[in-house]
Amino acid sequence: MERVAHLLSESPEETELLGEALGRLLEAGQAVALAGELGAGKTCLVRGLARGLGVDPSVYVSSPTFTLLNQHQGRLTLHHLDLYRLGDPDELVEVGFDDCLRGDGVTVIEWMDRFPSEAPPERIEVTLAFAEAEDARRLEVRASGEGHLRVARRWAALAPRVVAPR
Repeated sequence: MERVAHLLSESPEETELLGEALGRLLEAGQAVALAGELGAGKTCLVRGLARGLGVDPSVYVSSPTFTLLNQHQGRLTLHHLDLYRLGDPDELVEVGFDDCLRGDGVTVIEWMDRFPSEAPPERIEVTLAFAEAEDARRLEVRASGEGHLRVARRWAALAPRVVAPR
């Protein structure tokens, strides 16, 4: 994985805007793996990403913590997975993990860090962490694979605040 950027979001709204910018850039077949503590903003980022993919704004995008997979139609299908409740990587088959990755939509996986050996080899990886201010978040962006690196670099170039790593 190549480190691409460290981004700073100062509010949930800004996190959504970052997600929207990424959603506009993503291409069919791409994957985004999200990591971070509970409440760090993973689903907030996905809500914006859905907007950027053209998902109907009247559709409320929530974390599929209990359903494990939500799918939303936009210019590309958004396959939104949440692996938090899974206990074993074998359960990924039951969720349809590989089918999502092989499809021509975009796959976003919350809690991919629970099963790192199962992560798609080519992906954008975003780790969200709490920052100093109450609603602020730091986003560490890494990517692997030529297409994912290209999108991640373009996204970082559009971001309002790119910060130096700590």
